[in-house]
Order: sequence, then C-alpha cells, then structure tokens
Amino acid sequence: MKKPLFFLILLTMTLSFQGLIAQEKTTVVVKQAENAPVISKHIYGHFAEHLGRCIYGGFYVGEDSAIPNTAGVRNDVVEALRDLKIPNLRWPGGCFADTYHWKDGIGPREERPSILNIWWGNVREDNSFGTHEFLNMCELLETEPYLSANVGSGTPQEFADWIKYTNHPAGSSPMPELREENGRKDPWKVKFWGVGNEAWGCGGNMTPQYYSDVYRRFATFSTDWRNSDGLVRIASGASSHDYNWTEVLMKNIPKNLIEAIALHHYSVIDWGAKGPAKDFTEEHYFTTMKRALEMEELVRKHVAIMDKYDKDKKVALFVDEWGGWYDVEPGTNPGFLYQQNTMRDAMIAGTTLNTFNNHADRVKMANLAQAVNVLQAVILTEEEKMILTPTYHVMKMYNVHQEAKLIPTKLESPKYSYEGESLPALSLSASQDKQGKVHFSFVNIDAHKTHTIELDLSGLDIKKVTGKILRSDKLQDHNSFDNPDKVKPSAFKDFGLKSGRLLISVPPFSVVVLEGTK
Repeated sequence: MKKPLFFLILLTMTLSFQGLIAQEKTTVVVKQAENAPVISKHIYGHFAEHLGRCIYGGFYVGEDSAIPNTAGVRNDVVEALRDLKIPNLRWPGGCFADTYHWKDGIGPREERPSILNIWWGNVREDNSFGTHEFLNMCELLETEPYLSANVGSGTPQEFADWIKYTNHPAGSSPMPELREENGRKDPWKVKFWGVGNEAWGCGGNMTPQYYSDVYRRFATFSTDWRNSDGLVRIASGASSHDYNWTEVLMKNIPKNLIEAIALHHYSVIDWGAKGPAKDFTEEHYFTTMKRALEMEELVRKHVAIMDKYDKDKKVALFVDEWGGWYDVEPGTNPGFLYQQNTMRDAMIAGTTLNTFNNHADRVKMANLAQAVNVLQAVILTEEEKMILTPTYHVMKMYNVHQEAKLIPTKLESPKYSYEGESLPALSLSASQDKQGKVHFSFVNIDAHKTHTIELDLSGLDIKKVTGKILRSDKLQDHNSFDNPDKVKPSAFKDFGLKSGRLLISVPPFSVVVLEGTK
C-alpha cells in the first residue's frame, strides 16, 4: 500500500472514531451546591425477617453450633456486615411482624412458646431468637435496630410495653424490671419504630383511611405527647404506585405523631411468573430493569405528595423494602424465597442507590430485602460456608456516600434498547465526604454497549482520580459456594483527567465508583 493512501485511510479512521466518540459521549457538568443535602447513612440499611433461612442458619446458629459464633450469631456474617458498614437492621418483619408478639421471645428459651409461621412456609417458629438476641446482635454488628411493631394482631399496650422494655432505664417501671430479670440491666435505646407493616396487605388489608386512624392511636400511646424519647415513628406506607395511600396518610396524620412514612417496591417481572434468578433471558433482564428504574418516578411522585402537606420536609421517606424478586432456586422451599444473586442484581442495587442518593433531601432510610439467604441478599450461607453476592460488592463500593454531601448532577442518558423499547442506560450519583474526597458512582445497564461520559469538573478541585469496577462476562454470572469469587470488584483505569474534564468509558452491565482527590 502506498504511504499517502495509508495515511489517508488512517486519518479517515481516526476522524470517524473521534466523531463516534463525540456522538456517543454524554457530558455532565458537576458543581457543588451550598444547599445540597447530606446523604443519610441509613439509606444503606438492611432487613432481616423470620423468613426461610434468614434468621435461623443465616444470622443465628445457636451457641452450641460448630460454626464459629458469638452468643449464637455467626462470626463470619457479623464480620462481613461490619465491613459493609450497615447502618441499621429492620426486624422481625415484614409480614411476620404483624403476627409476632414480642413477649413470646423473651425469658428462658425452653419456656418460650412456639407459633406457626403462617406467612413463610408454615414452619414452626420456636422464638429462640427474640428481642434480646436481636438487639444484642445489633450491638455486635455496630448497627442501629429498627423494630417493626405488631399492629395487625397486636394492641397499643403491647407496643407501648415493648418500647418501655427496650428503652426505659432500670427501675423506672415494670417493663425495665422484667428486662433486668431476663439478664439486661441497661436499655438498648431503640430509635426506629415501624407502626405496622404493609397495612394495605398482610398487615391487615386496611384502607388508608382506616389505617391512618389506627396509626394515630398506636403512635399516641408509643410515647408522651412531646415525643421526648425522640422516637422515629414510621407509618406503614404505600406499595409502589399507590399514591392515594400516601395522600391520605399525609393528610390525616398530624405531623406531631409521625416522623417517617414507608414505601415498598420490588423489581418483579410479573407476580404470577417472576422468572428465574440466574438462567434468565435478555427479555427477563430488560423487564426487571424497567421495574427497577421505576423507583425514580415512584420517589419523585410520592415526594411531591409529601411536599404538598409538609413543605418543611419534617417527615422522611423510608423505602424500607426494595430489591429484586424472582422464582426460588429449584428444589428449595417456595416459602423460603431463596434465590441466587447475579450481575442483574448488581444493576438493580447500583441504579436504586443512585436514586436514593439523588433524593437525599427526603429519602432518609432504605432497607434492602433481605440481608441473608432471602430475595436480593448480600450474603448466602450453606452450613459452615458463606459467600458474598454481587449486591454485597455494590453496597460496599457505595458506602463512601454515607453521610457525605450530595453533589447534584444532571445526566441526559443514552438509551439501552430492546425489542422496540428503551431505557436510560446510565445512572449517576456523586458526593463529597468530610475529608474533601469526591466520589462518583456510575451504572451502565446496557447489555451490549460501552457508554462514554465526560464530566466537567471545573467547579471542583480534583487532581487525582482512582477507581473500582464490578463487572463480569455475562449478566447471569454469580458467586457460588464452589466459586465464591467469580464476581468481585477490581481496579478500574479506563478514564482520563485533563484540564478539569474527566472522560470515562463504562462497560456494559457494570458498576464503577471513582474517587477524586486534590
């Protein structure tokens, strides 16, 4: 080939490549905002229900187990969740909470009555893991407990007594005296209290009008009229798109009786045919991500209703159940909700957490469902074995955002298209921590294409950038007990920083977190 022709072809290829980059590139201007909110660490909360192998065999194996434990709680699970920096843990449900009577789970274990867990597999619940076991475990985990009270089949007196039992000082009333008889002198000082769970469904099939009155009654007797205990009372909130539920509760409940309202949303393909957890198709994946990305619209619309009745944003939004929900693993109990966790779940986790971060002015807590062996778990156990899931790794990568100040961003995302439909391919949130470090979390849900983002960082003083990425060869890739490290984070270097502009290429179905320093 003659040299002039070679250079002409090379020049054409170079210009074509540059044009492609310019065409595909998404530009985001990043500037600090003085009035931006702090991202609450409680957005990174978790959930532990008496469901399947979440508590028994997951968290709790008993003191006599050969599996290393502290007071019956698995040491490997404690270490992993501490490393994750989980800020809170919700218990005992879920649907189980509204059939749970807390006094059944205190005192000598051999004297505790058993019940039938009608919600999850019709198995015997022996109440060996109760209030003391859970709250002491939270101290091991260095996390705050979030207790869900029984409103569906309980009474205001039962609720008030539980608060006194856990929170009041020794000798102040009969409940702390009972606590001391059971081996605990000092109160645990539980701050977060759910006033029922899914009152529209398994919590009583109530109407919003009826539940708002029930809530007022329970909240009234939970503390004194000044709420001098500083409790955070959480109303059982809406399921996904039920905006009327939020409207009625915000309208009917006086603001001196409520500190937060919940929201539940699961990324489910179809409640009648959820699809497999690991052997799924791209159609399954696309539909799941469509459901997951609805979280942005849900938060925005529920917040708009809350803003109408609470302009000062005194009532927080707690998305205290979220995650992917699929068919159980073949051969397992359908009532135990045990499912594998793949790169698809990493996409759900990354995009959802970005949404919560970006709405940190109103979203103050969220709880992934659930922590161990149930639904979109961060940990799976099998006898003495334990593995960390792709979701675990995303939440660990993202914990740099906890208690950091949000940096607002506006992203006009390219599209991920499938069979004539399209979704935003890219998701982004950013924050600056107290040490001045800036963190960006990116997700590219596109099953096929790398997408390039250019960040204009001229408003920030960043001289050095490092990064981590979670990616794998296939969307269906997951960690197993035979191959526990198949999916794990690695160093990421596919970016460049020059003259205040950061150019980053995010591979298909991957999560990237960058750290910028001066």
